[in-house]
Amino acid sequence: MSIRTNPMKAVPTLLKRLVTTDKEANLKVLKNELIKIKNLFSMVKKNEQELLDTLTMVDGYLRNNIPKLIEEEEDICEKIRESTKKLLPLDQILRANNAPESRGITVQELKLGEREEVNISLPLTPQPEELGVIEENCQSLDDPEKKCLLSLLHFPENSVMRKRNIILWWVEVMKTEKGEFVFGKLMDLKLIVPHKYDFVNKFKINPLVHHIHKSSGSLLGNDEEKPFEMYSQRVTSSHSPRGCLALDKQKVELSDEFGFKWNLLTGIFNFGSSYLNFGPQSMAKMKNLKVLQLGRWLHASPKHHIEVNSEEFLKELRDQKDLAYLSLRGISRISELPDCIFQLQILETLDLKACHNLETLPVDIASMRNLKHLNLSQCYLLDRMPNGIEKLSKLEVLKGFVIGSPDKTPCKISDLVHLSKLKQLSIRIGSGAMIQDIEFEKLREFSELEKLKISWGVFGTRFCKMEVSLPPKLKRLHLEGFPGQDMPEWLKPDKIITSLRELYITGGKLQSMDIQGYAHVSCSLQIIRLKYLEHLNIN
Repeated sequence: MSIRTNPMKAVPTLLKRLVTTDKEANLKVLKNELIKIKNLFSMVKKNEQELLDTLTMVDGYLRNNIPKLIEEEEDICEKIRESTKKLLPLDQILRANNAPESRGITVQELKLGEREEVNISLPLTPQPEELGVIEENCQSLDDPEKKCLLSLLHFPENSVMRKRNIILWWVEVMKTEKGEFVFGKLMDLKLIVPHKYDFVNKFKINPLVHHIHKSSGSLLGNDEEKPFEMYSQRVTSSHSPRGCLALDKQKVELSDEFGFKWNLLTGIFNFGSSYLNFGPQSMAKMKNLKVLQLGRWLHASPKHHIEVNSEEFLKELRDQKDLAYLSLRGISRISELPDCIFQLQILETLDLKACHNLETLPVDIASMRNLKHLNLSQCYLLDRMPNGIEKLSKLEVLKGFVIGSPDKTPCKISDLVHLSKLKQLSIRIGSGAMIQDIEFEKLREFSELEKLKISWGVFGTRFCKMEVSLPPKLKRLHLEGFPGQDMPEWLKPDKIITSLRELYITGGKLQSMDIQGYAHVSCSLQIIRLKYLEHLNIN
């Protein structure tokens, strides 16, 4: 294939050829640059000659002169960057780097191992018209919207943030009632941009916003607009902390040593701390806490290690009458939760995801009548659920619901049908699980459920033949570790429900599936994502 005559296939062809050269040379930088521009030609109809010249040269080197390519890699990458900037404005480049196909069925075949990181980077010389548009968009915000944007500028550049956590912070701490609306507006104005392929849950600040803020400082305003104070600054300051404290040092010590006025704090956020030390009665003195975000937040990677010096601080939370959000996500050395945690009647979010040492929960959770989000996923030592989950009438998200042996599963799937507001549910089938024949057929009665994940922690013929009836409004289905070799009958193209838009299959023993069949059924399925399926044979 000629690079010049078929530009739509230029970059994919080069990437394919690069795979064959990996054993001869390490060309990761070049590979990353090509990945960033792989969708450009689908949007560009002119001004492509310069870029094609460079790609043609790369093609020639790949065919005949690998040593020359290694020698000139840096210069070639710079030429690609400069040519790309001439083809499209920055916002289009960002969209090209991040947007998946938006129509029809998208099948993404991923390599075993970690996915390539796609970073949003600022051009060497931002164009004045691009800066002008972003600055004008910033000025068009009203005061509450501008404060929400300003709050994001305190995070390190290129930080990946989660939509749900940020909106919760705006609502609970900054008293911004229209969190969803503000988020959508910032996205429409391109002040924030999607992270990688995740258009819904993760985002970053547009690097141009940081550029304008650094160069002029006009976006930040005075210190009174800062929504929280950094721990690193607090330990060297004599004045009282404002409403929220950000833990930004690797090791933090929350004690009376620094003269904190604990009753003034309404929120604590972990920006990157790994070692949390709590002095005696430090939590008990924080009478007005609304948000306690100690777990992973910005650094969602499992590589971000967090541990506490003792579990004793959890017992001091019994006096937190206003606490609405508690996250211990990913924290080590927490083996059990004290009963007082389940007595926090105002609590709306309890996030215990990836607390890998957690073995024991309090017996009954029914008193948490305001709970909306409960995340117990990736707590692999938990083998039973607390009593009373079916009584949490306001619950909207339940992740990590474990089905174990009969003596350890007091609450069944059929009991959850009464949770009329439940929109998201993830189920883990644990060892010793005994599942009644009609148990998963009860899922059809979950009238508002939109996202469902089923994880198999066990293999066996009986778990392949489970009959599942999907909820009528289900939009996303995720099967993890499915033990069957073929797609189950209830998920074949002619049986699939019309509301389903996304189907994710991760891991397991699946060997075959009818991709073309899904393309021809009358439904709204748009995305099929296949990951870690080493046995799958597909055309």
